[in-house]
Amino acid sequence: MDANKIKEQVKIRFTEYLNENRHRKTPERFAILDHIYSTKGHFNVESLFQSMNSCNFRVSRATLYNTIELLLDCGLLIKHQFGENISQYERAIGNENHDHLICTSCGKVKEYKNGNLFTPAQQKKVQKFKVSYYSMYIYGICAKCLKEKQQAEKKNKSSKNT
Repeated sequence: MDANKIKEQVKIRFTEYLNENRHRKTPERFAILDHIYSTKGHFNVESLFQSMNSCNFRVSRATLYNTIELLLDCGLLIKHQFGENISQYERAIGNENHDHLICTSCGKVKEYKNGNLFTPAQQKKVQKFKVSYYSMYIYGICAKCLKEKQQAEKKNKSSKNT
């Protein structure tokens, strides 16, 4: 589905959610939704705040937090906790299923597209269950941190030998 169709679909869904739950339909809420669905990848509230400010759209952090809670509740956002104290978010619609590779040393998160998680035999087992999305977290050490660790170990060995 192309980006404009996705944006229109999520706008309709958000409007319906706001109406059903008697929330105000403010320009700020829709601008936040549009901004989130105009960018790809993970974000946190602070990075969203900075990104919107750089686009000359002034919005308070309180409005961001409140709108994010509404978007989570209506299923338009996914919340991740990658082992740090800061929540990360990503779009729920228009994302391909992917895994998350999380470095336990530096905290960097990389998305890894892995095709379909389920084999045909496994899909038959979950026939009576409609999968919306899945998310897998894989923890380890990224190549950069691994290289730094190995260099530090070599340096320690050479200093012990002298």
